[in-house]
Parts: sequence; C-alpha cells; structure tokens
Amino acid sequence: MSVLVYVDSPSGELKKAAFEAVTYGQKVANLTGTDVVALTIGTVANAEILGQYGAKKVLNVAYDGGFDSQVYTKIISQVADKAGATTVVVNHSANGKSILGRLSVRLKAGSVSGVNSLPVLEGGKLRVKKVVFSSKATATFEVKTPKAVLSLMGNSIPPEVTGSDVAVENIAVEIPKSRIKIIKVDRAKGVVPLPEAELVVSAGRGMKGPENWGIIEELADILGATTACSRPVADIGWRPHHEHVGQTGVAIRPNLYIAAGISGAIQHLAGVNSSKVIVVINKDPEAPFFKAADYGVVGDLFDVVPRLNEALKKYKGN
Repeated sequence: MSVLVYVDSPSGELKKAAFEAVTYGQKVANLTGTDVVALTIGTVANAEILGQYGAKKVLNVAYDGGFDSQVYTKIISQVADKAGATTVVVNHSANGKSILGRLSVRLKAGSVSGVNSLPVLEGGKLRVKKVVFSSKATATFEVKTPKAVLSLMGNSIPPEVTGSDVAVENIAVEIPKSRIKIIKVDRAKGVVPLPEAELVVSAGRGMKGPENWGIIEELADILGATTACSRPVADIGWRPHHEHVGQTGVAIRPNLYIAAGISGAIQHLAGVNSSKVIVVINKDPEAPFFKAADYGVVGDLFDVVPRLNEALKKYKGN
C-alpha cells in the first residue's frame, strides 16, 4: 500500500505547491503506516528533490501532450493501481480540481476537495476537515470507501525537508489519445502564483483606473508580495483575470492579505477569509471589509499607500 501524490509541474518546474503536497502525503503515510510515492508527468526538472520532502519513490510517466484532464486521470489511476495506493493527493489547483472527481470515479474512491488540515484515522477510516459555506464554518468529512482522493489547499501545510534526493524511475502505462487540441498556453511568469503566495497585495475599484496601479505594484515589490484584485477590476480589464481573488476567482490562504479600495462584498471575502492576517485600507468607515479585518486604516488609499511605501522602504533601509 502507499500514498500517491500527483505533483503538478507547470512548464516542467516544481513549485512550492508540489513540496506542500508531498509533505502532506508523507504525513498521511505516517498516519496509515505506508510510504509516499510521488508521480510526475512529462519532462520535469529536478524531480529527484521530491525525496527530500518525504517521497520514498519518484515515478515519471513520459507524456508531453499538454494537460488534458481525461488523459491525466487515466494515467494517474493506472499508476495508483500499480503502486497499490489507498490515498491519492493532488493540489487544489485548476488542474487538480479538474481531475479530482474523475479520479474518484475511476478508483471507486471517496473524495474531499480543498482540505486544509491533516486527516485523522478513526475506525480504519480517514476523517479530514475543510472550510465550507464560503469559509464561515469548518466541516469534518469521513471517507467510508477503502480508497480516498484528496485535494490540498495551498498554504495549508508548510513544506518540510525530512529526507534526501530519490532517483526518478520511469513507469510505463497505457496513454490514451487526447480528444482535445491545445492551441496556446499563456502562463503568468516571474511571480509567485496566488494559491502559493504568503504575502498578497490586492486592490479594487477604489483605484479609479489601471493607470493608478503603480502604487500597489510598488507596495507588492517592497514586500515581495503577489498582486491580486477584486472581480469588477478583472471584469473591466484593469487587471488580468488570473489576479482575481474571491468566490468565483482564486481562493487564497496567505499569511498577510492587504486590500486597498475594496469594499469587501461577501463574494470577495469567500476567497480571502482564510488569510491569517487581513489589513484593509478604505476611506469608507462603513465598508463591510472592516468587519473581517485584523487591522484597518480609514483613509484615502492614494494618501495611505504611498506613505506606507515610503515607511516600508525606510524601515528596510535601516
């Protein structure tokens, strides 16, 4: 038996989310008395370092046809059967969410999406927690089937180095022909993806226009943070859609979330409520966001943010 962790590797690179997933898998394996097997698909640089995070084996399937959820599901399920996996872990990313249900059906396994804590074993069954009702409550799910498929929320568990590099083994499986044709893939480059970001600086319609975003980008640069935005800002084209956080965008769990000029509608809060610390900057003292904030600044963001930038630069210069 084993815990199989499918390691998503955009552009053939391993990101923080990959190390989180393997660390999580290793802790589940300790709980169930099994070993972790990490799986990569396609050409992946430095896959052997997954052993440092607990993987006893690192397997690779040679397939470079681009991401197709149906193809990947069939590959992962075959590897899971060969490895005798009783638990399969994937990241709660766009790719992970698209294969979670398919894997559950093919493996006849119960699935829980968006878990944010380690499971416990009771009566031979896994029980695991996740947030529900737009992060307003926490529910515990029991997987009653012999096999389980879990998707892990980003920033739920810090990566831990517990081992050493492991040689990558090639594994042969039947690869079905893809029924889709990928014309073009556009990925954001040079920034930490929002689900992995520990520091996030976000802004909304209070910015008044895309030409004013320089002060937000400067703040993010000083802090080493990733930029984000509210849905209206993405919808009207001020910022790219991959920066949209909220119920219909990206759900995040950073250590620090700074929101400037965002009122705090419930749909936005649903995607950021799990942030460890929330700082809100808004000139409206009645803005709903202040009720969810750990710290709030009532003031014009065009006055507050530049002064904050200068203070941070001065602090970092000392």
